[in-house]
Amino acid sequence: MKIYLYKILFAVALLSFVSCKKNENPATLKISNANNEIEYASGLAIYKYQGYSLVKVSNPWPNAATDFTYILKEKGAVIPDTLQKNLIIQVPLETIVVTSTTNIPFLEMIGAENKLVGFPHTDYVSSEKTRRLIDKGSIKNVGQNEKLNMEQLIDIAPDLIVTFGIDNNNPMIENLQKSGLKIMIQGDWMEQSPLGKAEWLKLYGALFGKEREAKILFDQITKDYKEAVQLVADKQPESTVLYGSMYQDQWFIAKGNSWVAQFMKDAKATYLWANLEGTGSQALSFEQVLYKAKNATHWIASGSFKNLSELEKSNPHYSQFNAFSTKNIYTFESKLGATGGTIYYETGPSRPDLILKDYIKIFHPELLPNYTFTFAQKLN
Repeated sequence: MKIYLYKILFAVALLSFVSCKKNENPATLKISNANNEIEYASGLAIYKYQGYSLVKVSNPWPNAATDFTYILKEKGAVIPDTLQKNLIIQVPLETIVVTSTTNIPFLEMIGAENKLVGFPHTDYVSSEKTRRLIDKGSIKNVGQNEKLNMEQLIDIAPDLIVTFGIDNNNPMIENLQKSGLKIMIQGDWMEQSPLGKAEWLKLYGALFGKEREAKILFDQITKDYKEAVQLVADKQPESTVLYGSMYQDQWFIAKGNSWVAQFMKDAKATYLWANLEGTGSQALSFEQVLYKAKNATHWIASGSFKNLSELEKSNPHYSQFNAFSTKNIYTFESKLGATGGTIYYETGPSRPDLILKDYIKIFHPELLPNYTFTFAQKLN
């Protein structure tokens, strides 16, 4: 969704200078000799060899025509000549800079948060563990949004900067190339499968020599997610759902193949725009949304509203929805960190099992009578 994207994509999109064309890179000949460690993520592949791993990142931004290949080299490993033209990254890393809050939980899950030495706009970070490192000065604020502090990054000289791209046009790439900093493009934000988005944890396992730990953690998340799906397997979708809220003069509706829509499908609820083809979002007018969703039984609102009064104050027309009258409105965005970061946007992508349980609690509360929401909050 567009609003979701803007809230978590607050760092500059940096494009790597090491690209791989499917029909030109000899590395593709090597892939057939190893199994892909990735099962659910569509934009990530990791092939493990003796002493090194080959990482492929595809579809890193909408309509991307470029894939990226990286070689993670262990100490003493010999890299085949055919792979030398790709970016070679010595692992395990000792220091890293990441640029999205969604990366923070991955680092913490494998115990590598103390390797983080820089982050743009550190106020966005909500995790108490990482915030303590920020407050102690171990993690430097390296800029905001599209104004990364190049001099500071050069001074910090991390082993790797993991960032993301939104298109092919970024004026900072030339400066990064000249600086000698190693850049990895990550595309987890493009994943629409809940488990696919979370599986990028394995990339961080590979970067820090913690593949086994990452696999154990992800396997448990997968098990918990599938058990939650099984919990509602015999249920009929009786709830009809409206999602989002007005942003300026438009309502951005999540499309039917989006990350958000998948959760509602798995939780056995009827999302009213489930048949809207595509991922991401589509802008509609208030009147269009009201016409279709006036009688929706549930409303999952976007925004950090604390109660119905705040919601109505933002737009008095919201009271026309039946879900408002019945007080059946929830938000996943009201819980904030100490410096204002949204906990859901930081932690949610790595814990789809907890998001799904929240949705099941909303739509089928009798199935989880003793469950306490992790992210969701009902507006009263």
